[in-house]
Amino acid sequence: MTLLAEQGAPAVTLERLCERMSMSKGAFYHHFGSMPKYRTRLLDHFEAKCTTAIIDGVEASDVLSPQERLDRLMAEVTKAVSPSLEVAMRAWAKQDPEAARVQERVDATRIGYLRDLCEQAGHGRPDQMAKLIYLMLVGAEHLMPPLPKPELRGMYELLMPLLDQPAS
Repeated sequence: MTLLAEQGAPAVTLERLCERMSMSKGAFYHHFGSMPKYRTRLLDHFEAKCTTAIIDGVEASDVLSPQERLDRLMAEVTKAVSPSLEVAMRAWAKQDPEAARVQERVDATRIGYLRDLCEQAGHGRPDQMAKLIYLMLVGAEHLMPPLPKPELRGMYELLMPLLDQPAS
């Protein structure tokens, strides 16, 4: 994922991977089978590490209120997300159908989780609020340079009080 974040999907080649991991091509094929299988495992790893694990971490404490879980999620996302990795994944998804399916699933999972939290927090328009929160993250990653994490946290702190306002 580091190579993907640094140089993008076209750089994720057998030669570069073997060089980075200090392994022979034979060892690579023995472990992964093929480049397509490796890419599938890389996409699965991205989804597990950058979506599922974050949600599971937030949900690990069942004593938190929905608003507290949202706050914890925002803290985890602004701490864990690598803008360059997220941007590289989206660029890869534009050119590869398998990456596109994974990115669509990741986006749907993230938005769905946000929607559930917004609904549980009592927001009158949980679908729109979830998308607004998520779009802020995606947009912040695509700024050049990316929005610094402390500034992104501040933006979320500015946005979160909107959850308490009734829908119009």
